[in-house]
Amino acid sequence: MLVRILREMFFGPGRSRKAETVAAPGENPLAGWFSNHTGRYVSKWDHYLDIYHRHFARFRGRSPVVLEVGVFHGGSLEMWHDYFGPGCRLYAVDNDPRCKAFEDEKTKIMIGDQADRGFLAQLRMEVPRADILVDDGGHFMNQQIATFEELYRHVADDGVYLCEDLHTSYWEDFGGGYRKAGSFVEFSKALIDQLNAWHSREPDRFQSNDFTRATYCMHYYDSVLVIEKRPMSRPRKIVAGRPSF
Repeated sequence: MLVRILREMFFGPGRSRKAETVAAPGENPLAGWFSNHTGRYVSKWDHYLDIYHRHFARFRGRSPVVLEVGVFHGGSLEMWHDYFGPGCRLYAVDNDPRCKAFEDEKTKIMIGDQADRGFLAQLRMEVPRADILVDDGGHFMNQQIATFEELYRHVADDGVYLCEDLHTSYWEDFGGGYRKAGSFVEFSKALIDQLNAWHSREPDRFQSNDFTRATYCMHYYDSVLVIEKRPMSRPRKIVAGRPSF
């Protein structure tokens, strides 16, 4: 119920599906799917489709493990299965018990609160390490932060973590506010420092950690943060050519 209310706050109950699709079919398979979809309801900001395809295309046809937080009416489950292909192993989380009805032989639905760290720890035991994790859950600050802190480690070493609808970090009723301490956007800004921590000259105050060693890059878009993982080590400077002086 909470997820339905939040979705209607974001998009309105009557927003048409075709109005959300801007990208021309053929340029991005997700755009084509969205234009022709007649199954279960799904609602996305139009620019998300390009972001998904940019970061997820390499997993198509590779039987990825996909973990999605937030089920709503189940349309995104159909979207991911179509996009990644028949080998996709899809796991999804929602706090609405009715979402369990969307479970089938290709999709495992788990009911729980993404802000409940005990529940998230249980997920780590029950779900294989995810190639892709999409946080499209409740969008409250405590939910997004808890999910990242508990599940980022559960993403595969070459996987992708995507948190969407970051605009709630600027909404007081979701626990956010412009530059408010404790918002997910402000939380994520500290991760930028950790990405660069190899270069710290103040080891007593700031040094590399598990995030530094596991993270290749971070991409910010309107309302979306994508983090790509890769085992990292301290960078080495390389040189070539003859000095001019």
